[in-house]
Amino acid sequence: MKTENKKTYILNLLAIVALYIIMKVLMSQGILNRYFVGIIIFIGVNIVLATSLNIATGFLGQLALGHAGFMAVGAYTSALTAEALTSEALISQGIILPNLVVLIISMTLGGILAVLMSLVIGIPSLRLRGDYLGIITLGFGEVIRVVINNLDFTGKAQGMSGVPILTNFDNIFWIVVVIVFILYTFTNSRHGRAIISIREDEIAAEASGIPTTFYKVLGFSTAAFFGGIGGGLYAHYISFLDPNTFGFMRSVEILVIVVLGGMGSLTGSIIAAIVLTILPEALRDFAEYRLLIYSGLLVVMMVFRPQGLFGTAEFSLKQFLHKLRYNPILSPRKEVKDGD
Repeated sequence: MKTENKKTYILNLLAIVALYIIMKVLMSQGILNRYFVGIIIFIGVNIVLATSLNIATGFLGQLALGHAGFMAVGAYTSALTAEALTSEALISQGIILPNLVVLIISMTLGGILAVLMSLVIGIPSLRLRGDYLGIITLGFGEVIRVVINNLDFTGKAQGMSGVPILTNFDNIFWIVVVIVFILYTFTNSRHGRAIISIREDEIAAEASGIPTTFYKVLGFSTAAFFGGIGGGLYAHYISFLDPNTFGFMRSVEILVIVVLGGMGSLTGSIIAAIVLTILPEALRDFAEYRLLIYSGLLVVMMVFRPQGLFGTAEFSLKQFLHKLRYNPILSPRKEVKDGD
């Protein structure tokens, strides 16, 4: 790893640790109560869902309209796995796993099953050029919801209650950090560059010897895996799963976060997830106008900034601090020197 990259990673890590400590202090002082902590947890879930979808839609350039389907697969798989790992049968035998271990195992299995589902629909559709994936994923999301509505072990339409509560502020904070780091590293690797080249010009990428079908499936399955992880985090916080939660509108909400933040920008998805999770709560007192205000802000954003908040760029803390340091307003000595 280059020295500059090491410095950047260390600076980002210090900023993340500082943010974590500040939030823990605010929680201990009661400034961040349970309500605000709940919003922060939902922000974390939306960050995972949005950054994962951005891999398929933003970096790969493939329209996916059924991300809530992978979220549902991950949520129900994780919930059922956690119930099995915390069952009375295991406890009676003295097998008691820590909550974090149960959460990681359950989420991972949920992500793996989501990957298997993505391969079933991705391999045939991603061999073709065009928006076939969008049509197939749209149908996939609805099929998953209908299937869950008719399975006994998922609670059918009544939903699944009593899901073990394993998600809290501490583990979701660091899980989100790890996931974003993995996705950032992936997009900046040679595999990530191959995926981006497909978005820019698939024909040129194929002519250059890049196996486009393989990388399209890789990008799509990566998005599905972390979409399943996001579903697991959601399930183990809310403790109740309603099949209708994972309908088409949920997929649209995740897609809106990606588009607003910038298709091809992970930090854009993070900022947009924060804004679009807090905004509905901030407008709760204006319930009758909430949807109108919410939609209006999005329309204004799309008119004046159609590429999203960040476009395909990433926010750099190092560059931000560098600009602050050499800003003429903040550096009067530099101005005097220039005046001489």
